[in-house]
Amino acid sequence: MTSVYDFSARDIDGNERSLSEFRGKTLLIVNVASKCGFTPQYEGLEALWRAQRERGLVVLGFPCDQFGHQEPGDEAAIRQFCSTNYEVSFPMFAKIEVNGEGAHPLYRWLKREGKGILGSEAIKWNFTKFLVGPDGQVVKRYAPTDTPEKIGRDVQAQLAG
Repeated sequence: MTSVYDFSARDIDGNERSLSEFRGKTLLIVNVASKCGFTPQYEGLEALWRAQRERGLVVLGFPCDQFGHQEPGDEAAIRQFCSTNYEVSFPMFAKIEVNGEGAHPLYRWLKREGKGILGSEAIKWNFTKFLVGPDGQVVKRYAPTDTPEKIGRDVQAQLAG
């Protein structure tokens, strides 16, 4: 696999979606959870999406329950939570694993292309973010503590390029 566009994933409604549908867009890919200390970042992610989607930004949320059982619900519960609490309108996908033997192929690739601190590949917690340029390549990886507001400048640079 050579770019993000080579992957597909099941969306929150159960439909298989090719990420090639986002070709030429700037992507912010985030492993999310409903019961995490970083869950309020949904608000910033949605604000970033609404402010920049006309310029080519797409936020993609991938629920994950691998960290402290912070995403215990099924897809219907996740959709309801996101809609009711944060009015999430950006594309959401089915729950996946981001680490270990069962890691989704997309996340295996993202981790290899965008290593963390000291070259580590493992995702440390929910709300790790990957910025992917319009060419489908990983530009930068962000820690869960990096808020959508903080990384907005990097997003703007990709949209301007």
